[in-house]
Amino acid sequence: MRFQPVIGLEVHVQLNTQSKIFCGCSTRFGAEPNQNTCPVCLGLPGALPVLNRQVVEAAIMAGLATNCSIAHRSIFARKNYFYPDLPKGYQISQFEQPICEKGWLEIQLEGQAPKRIGITRIHMEEDAGKLVHGLGSGSGVDLNRAGTPLLEVVSEPDFRSADEAVAYLKQLHQIVTYLGICDGNMEEGSFRCDANVSVMPVGSATFGTRAEIKNVNSFKFVKAAIEYEINRQIDLIEDGGRVVQETRLFDPNSGSTRSMRGKEEAHDYRYFPDPDLVPLVISADWVERTEKELPELPAIKRQRFITQFGLSEYDAEVLTAARSLANYFEETAAFAHNPKAAANWVMGEVTRALNDNGLTIDSCPVAPRRLADLLHLIDKGTVSNNIAKKVFELMWQSDKEPAAIVEEQGMAQVSDSGAIEAAIDQILAANQCQVEEFRSGKDKVFGFFVGQVMKAMKGKANPAVVNDLLLKKLKA
Repeated sequence: MRFQPVIGLEVHVQLNTQSKIFCGCSTRFGAEPNQNTCPVCLGLPGALPVLNRQVVEAAIMAGLATNCSIAHRSIFARKNYFYPDLPKGYQISQFEQPICEKGWLEIQLEGQAPKRIGITRIHMEEDAGKLVHGLGSGSGVDLNRAGTPLLEVVSEPDFRSADEAVAYLKQLHQIVTYLGICDGNMEEGSFRCDANVSVMPVGSATFGTRAEIKNVNSFKFVKAAIEYEINRQIDLIEDGGRVVQETRLFDPNSGSTRSMRGKEEAHDYRYFPDPDLVPLVISADWVERTEKELPELPAIKRQRFITQFGLSEYDAEVLTAARSLANYFEETAAFAHNPKAAANWVMGEVTRALNDNGLTIDSCPVAPRRLADLLHLIDKGTVSNNIAKKVFELMWQSDKEPAAIVEEQGMAQVSDSGAIEAAIDQILAANQCQVEEFRSGKDKVFGFFVGQVMKAMKGKANPAVVNDLLLKKLKA
């Protein structure tokens, strides 16, 4: 029997607000345990929550960017369950009336038609704390994270492969970082995913029993976890077993999932409206104002780069992977007036240097204007492309302008035909055998001569002039 996987995703997006969702405590990552706490996020009696307006702004932005409708009225609810890192004994979330509903994102795998993935809802909630294990014979509870604002983005069960799920996650990750509402740091848990996986016979309209894989925080692990779980369920069914509804954890070391606990249903949480928080009313003006302030989103920016700058789809996709990278390229192109050259340098030398030095584009020591000035020197023939790479290395190490570096280092390209012709004559005289080979029809020998001339000229000869003079002399 052949099986069809059915996958739905619940993505937790940690918002990068300065303070928590219902109190003024800092959300700074890495603080000493239990330093960023107060009576509200500790759940002490009598402490009352006050909603952070920036969280609502972020939720509206995320909803608009994912084609959701924004609710005029939404309700906060108490989601009741006991866990050591949830001091109140309940989590403030949203249930029956979330802030965003009925959205979608479009994904496209290579060689396949675009596919629309439904988004059931986006709701606001507070994060729990975390348990810290390995403290001697026991464990501790760090409540710094308790009350950190989250958006939970719940998809429809529209995915039929792990690759589709990863494509959706990458697009959603890109959107929330473009919006500036999340830093996207998956290692720190700022963007993490719960995957609901089931299998059903091909052709069936009835979904199988699902298992939830909890808190997966890398695209690689999401793919591995889903694929393992699909195979586990198929093997279990084919061996005569039965899939049970449960929550499972993914172990990246073994590449497998393991049972954590039975999976709860909504009624197990005993949701009810939080009596300490009034209904949230969002005016049409608020939504309209937020929509006008949205930054250009990745898909729109990609298409504009293709149309405006004449870039290929691949180049546009690479350059719009991060908003800061796209801005760097666009600023360089504006100064250089040569979009294709700017694209090649940003994707090539700039990205390579950033990776080698462990930096992000925001920390790049070569500003867009300086890179554009270097491209101008290439366009004018002052330096060759290869020499320009050496100039770029020196620019990376200092704040000197490229023209000053070229002058100080004597790196200007030689276009004087007299000097180049003299070097060519010496090379041809010393390599008569290769000259005869070329003249007998072995064209590949030409590259040898070019290399020898460039070596003799210490890489400074104008390649176009070298090629032209060499051909004339070899064919004389």
